[in-house]
Amino acid sequence: MRATSIARTYLVLIAISAMLIGGCKDDKGTEGDPEKPTTDTPQTTDVQVAEAQPIPNPPPGLADLSVPSPPDNPNNAEKVALGARLFFDTRLSDNGEYACVTCHLPQKGWTDGKELSPKPDGTLNKRHSPTMYNVGYANDWYWDGRKKTLEDQILAAWTGQVGGTPEQVVEKLKRTPEYVVRFQRAFNAAPSPENIPQALASFLRISLRAGDSAWDRYQAGDEQAVSEEVVKGHQIFMQKAACALCHAPPLYTDMDYHNVGVGYEGVESPDVGRFKVTNEEANTGAFKTPTLRGVELSAPYFHDGKTATLEEAVDFMLAGGYREGNKHIDPRLKPVELSDEERAQLIAFLKALTPSKTDYEPPVLP
Repeated sequence: MRATSIARTYLVLIAISAMLIGGCKDDKGTEGDPEKPTTDTPQTTDVQVAEAQPIPNPPPGLADLSVPSPPDNPNNAEKVALGARLFFDTRLSDNGEYACVTCHLPQKGWTDGKELSPKPDGTLNKRHSPTMYNVGYANDWYWDGRKKTLEDQILAAWTGQVGGTPEQVVEKLKRTPEYVVRFQRAFNAAPSPENIPQALASFLRISLRAGDSAWDRYQAGDEQAVSEEVVKGHQIFMQKAACALCHAPPLYTDMDYHNVGVGYEGVESPDVGRFKVTNEEANTGAFKTPTLRGVELSAPYFHDGKTATLEEAVDFMLAGGYREGNKHIDPRLKPVELSDEERAQLIAFLKALTPSKTDYEPPVLP
């Protein structure tokens, strides 16, 4: 009996000691509180994320153009898949209401169809949101070319137009298990203010290449791809109207800057455009030549967004732009007289530059 009593007393002491030790740890808030997380990093062991689809081949019409892949941000399939999700995700904004797609809608030729886009603070942009088609092939970015890399342009738009604070957005993404996995696959790193624009840039470079239009198929040998009207319109585009001087195929832009008088009529102090970047008087009122691929979808037109229809935009250019009081107008731009039939043929050709696939299935967001 005595041995049994001693044993019971020993077990009771052990139990009391365990309770005291556990209580001390609870008082310090380090252990024993299942409601408190031990780390800010979500567990991703059980997160199932499908591998990204391989990078597709260039579309017809652009096969001879190499896809830009900067040394500090080489393209890979996982970056493209990640960037697609970020492009559509309002978590990139502080208020949770804006995303890149807010101003660049697929069905509107990756513009928003508005003259000027509103910002999160309610103010309006000073210039029209341009199409994102083939933006990855540019040499510099924005209407005036003030950004020298696509990544820098995206960072500026993210913090400005989208209204995102990079550090705050990063913390949101770090709390999303699928994003943690995708960033690791794409960059072997956690989300950061640097690699978010890099993922978006890869998406734009790869996924928004606009080719495979009816005209591309015609040039590839499919004589049934376009009408005779379109063929004649191409001849006018290249010869009589001389549009290709600035809208050079296959991108149908020269990526250069020209003053055509947009925004000059009735304006005392028009937007000086490229001049603000170069400080060269000859660049006064000059803006980047927009691509004509997908132009049918991207109304309204020009950097001020005041030209409502494609027909009006064509008429403005055929008239030689706006010349009155505009001493910096590009000398290559000359008035051209076309018959009604020729004008219709030219417009038919422009519409034949629309990509065959104009919709885009938004990805499922984490």
